[in-house]
Amino acid sequence: MILAKVKGNLVSTQKNSYLIGHKLLLVHPIDLNNNYIGINDVVAIDVVDAGIGDTVLLVQEGKAVQQILGHKNSPVHSIVVAVVDSIEVNSSHTSKK
Repeated sequence: MILAKVKGNLVSTQKNSYLIGHKLLLVHPIDLNNNYIGINDVVAIDVVDAGIGDTVLLVQEGKAVQQILGHKNSPVHSIVVAVVDSIEVNSSHTSKK
């Protein structure tokens, strides 16, 4: 799992029939200090109703995506599985809201 920040929504006039009804998000991996890692954004399917600016948990593994969606027909590699409210590391608490 990867921490990521939601940067935006993706809208498509045409999409794979197995993606109809699913929201697509543009996310970017972050570190524990909320800094972006690398230069590449990721397109991910959203199953937890995340919004722009939210910190989320991102899974980038096809088998996990297949299990969450209940089939293996979607051309998806990345999926948002949780919205992160806060992170606690070494007894220091950081709020993400």
